[in-house]
Amino acid sequence: MGMRLTGVGVGPGDPELVTVKGVNALRAAAVVVVPVMDGGETGRAEATVLHYVGASRVVRVVFALNERSDRARREAAWDAAGERVAELLREHGTVAFATIGDPNVYSTFTYLAHTVAGLLPEVAVATVPGITAMQDLAARSGAVLTEGTEPLTLVPVTAGSAVLKDALEGPGTVVAYKFGRQAEEVAAALRATGRTEGAVWGSSLGLPEESIRPAALLLDGPLPYLSTLIAPARRDGGRGGKLGTGNTGGGL
Repeated sequence: MGMRLTGVGVGPGDPELVTVKGVNALRAAAVVVVPVMDGGETGRAEATVLHYVGASRVVRVVFALNERSDRARREAAWDAAGERVAELLREHGTVAFATIGDPNVYSTFTYLAHTVAGLLPEVAVATVPGITAMQDLAARSGAVLTEGTEPLTLVPVTAGSAVLKDALEGPGTVVAYKFGRQAEEVAAALRATGRTEGAVWGSSLGLPEESIRPAALLLDGPLPYLSTLIAPARRDGGRGGKLGTGNTGGGL
């Protein structure tokens, strides 16, 4: 068999939310890579993986994830991580990369896979989907993400609070990721668009320090970086949301 790199989504932090397929992929790989900050602390992906894989098979790779201003330094860290994973692939053949949430949703795996594919064009790249923070927060808070024909908009607030405000002014449910450092601006956008009522935010989902509160109680100071907000669609209280006249494609 040739070299294979698999991005495995390990959920938002609760080890019980890793799928059976995800656990099997982690255990099948010769090596499991986990991304860590350059400060060396244990990240959520690593802590989750260690519930299922022995520490001797886990390799920590620095992604300098706490670097926000120096793009060149951040990209240099991504390149170095890619080169390290390429070395592991040459040596072991199969490598799994554990990422919080889903590997195709704002994931470090995207950068890694791009770099590795450039170094090893023959490598096969695959992903195993994971449960996202918005799904976990919806389940823990009772917020309904979508009904009927309502759209769902996902916004990383790192793109700017104006992007979030534009989304809130539109229809459907809006989910905001990575807004901890801009919590005050997020609260202001909710008030300006009349979307505070019913909105909820959460951080450290499934972990001992978990916090889930109504958006009206957004703190003035910064929150954890990986905070999630759900602002549900405006609904009239009827059953089934805004159902279309045809098949909405909803699941059963």
